[in-house]
Amino acid sequence: PHLCKIEYLFIPPSISKKTFLACLLVLSVSVEVSNAACYFELLKPVNPGDEIKGCYDSKGELHEFGSQWKTVDCFECSCSREGIDCCTIYSTPVGYDKEKCVSIFNKETCTYEVVEKNDHSKTCPVHEMVG
Repeated sequence: PHLCKIEYLFIPPSISKKTFLACLLVLSVSVEVSNAACYFELLKPVNPGDEIKGCYDSKGELHEFGSQWKTVDCFECSCSREGIDCCTIYSTPVGYDKEKCVSIFNKETCTYEVVEKNDHSKTCPVHEMVG
């Protein structure tokens, strides 16, 4: 979750309060829907007192500062002097007929396909995605 602090808020007279509130509502909904699953891991030396030369991923591979890579678990990661920042590179379907359809994740393409439960050759319409 992201926190914001607004100290001063000026609404120009040309904008009605209803218009302003409608814009705030759209912004607040779009920010929440666009959040991907992310995590941040602080850098630690391999042994206490060692110089930190980059970022070690979960497989023990060293990545240079400023580099980016994709994981087998469908995360896109980047290495900075502060740590490793990783976010999912896929969206999760949430707006579909869950009675009739099922979502299936393809780890090779990092995508979901939503298909009918009784016939996986038939796709289902998806109205909302998160991530």
